[in-house]
Amino acid sequence: MPAREMRMEMFLRALLKRDFSRAKGHLEKLQKMAGPDEWGRGYGKAINGFMSAIKDNDPNSLIVQLISEHDREKAEKLLEHFQGILEHEFRDEYEKGYYTAWVEFLKAYLSQKTLS
Repeated sequence: MPAREMRMEMFLRALLKRDFSRAKGHLEKLQKMAGPDEWGRGYGKAINGFMSAIKDNDPNSLIVQLISEHDREKAEKLLEHFQGILEHEFRDEYEKGYYTAWVEFLKAYLSQKTLS
């Protein structure tokens, strides 16, 4: 498993446990791995959004709904949708980074044994 995907899984696990100090450490490492370019900024925007929404327990947030519902089918459909978006040639680097973070997050989410 690539390092960034492994780090995303650790980030997800910390978020699921609501261990925000550990999640913040993983988030910072993920941002460093993503880099300072447009792609990295999009990626960073997404992962910061994941953490903020879960921390605030925003019921309107897609990420909070996903985690609270434990809906594997919904997560699989979202993963497929976001992977499809990444295939669009007209997407800029910022969007590609943003949706890559979603894809990696959803893959990590779906790999959790508690969802099986």
